[in-house]
Amino acid sequence: MADSFDRLSALGLDVGRKRIGVAGCDGTGLIATGLTTIERRSFLEDVAQIRDWVQQRQAEVLVVGLPYNMDGSIGFQAKQVQKFADRLQASLQLPVEYMDERLSSVQAEQFLNAENRPLSQNKALIDRKAAAIILQQWLDERRSKRQADKG
Repeated sequence: MADSFDRLSALGLDVGRKRIGVAGCDGTGLIATGLTTIERRSFLEDVAQIRDWVQQRQAEVLVVGLPYNMDGSIGFQAKQVQKFADRLQASLQLPVEYMDERLSSVQAEQFLNAENRPLSQNKALIDRKAAAIILQQWLDERRSKRQADKG
């Protein structure tokens, strides 16, 4: 049972054209939490801010939301995200894993609606919450696979 509590540190990223939502997980890899939203300026500035979070959280993997088209194909936006993630991986020397993020922003907006928060004033919060949803899906999927492997 002890190995189910392997230490894990991952950062979840919701990469958009204007902002990057950043989420982290607790050391047990059970719960993802939104950390911050980065206002995009240049690749070097974006990487510097992400590097700070990687070092602070001792992240070992980056989980990037990939915005597939609704039919499951990879469109223009997903290709842009992949291009950014490839450059990020090379810059930070960390593995990148992708999660389907098609509905993460919608889910994030639903959470905020349920809390009666005005969406127009909370774009950064939506991005941060979407990053947490992406990371949580990855953590849950990873845990399910490990339990199935043991089964």
